[in-house]
Amino acid sequence: MPKSAIVVARKVDSKIFVLRGQRVILDTDLAELYGVQVRHLNQQAKRNAKRFPPAFRFQLSPHELKLLKSQNVISSEGHGGARYLPYAFTEHGAIMAATVLNSERAIEMSVFVVCVCVAPSPATAIS
Repeated sequence: MPKSAIVVARKVDSKIFVLRGQRVILDTDLAELYGVQVRHLNQQAKRNAKRFPPAFRFQLSPHELKLLKSQNVISSEGHGGARYLPYAFTEHGAIMAATVLNSERAIEMSVFVVCVCVAPSPATAIS
């Protein structure tokens, strides 16, 4: 794997953690990787709801959000944070997002997401 690909894979891996027993990436991080706005990512997921069953994408509970904030996975209130509970995308949801976004960067980055998700590496567990 080229050096630049390793750097990207590490960046992706740092954004993946375990939630509800699944490896997931938050909507804000996935949007950043795919080069789109978070609202555009979530809008496309809503418009294509049949492609995003709960096994692919789910909204965090207030308790899960509190845990993520306490572990500094996401910013605390007052730091320009979101006004809604974030969505978590599983590996399959991240790939599906690339297909509905249909941008070159999303397709390119989805390959890294798959490689990192299937690689046996420790992810941050949130319980």
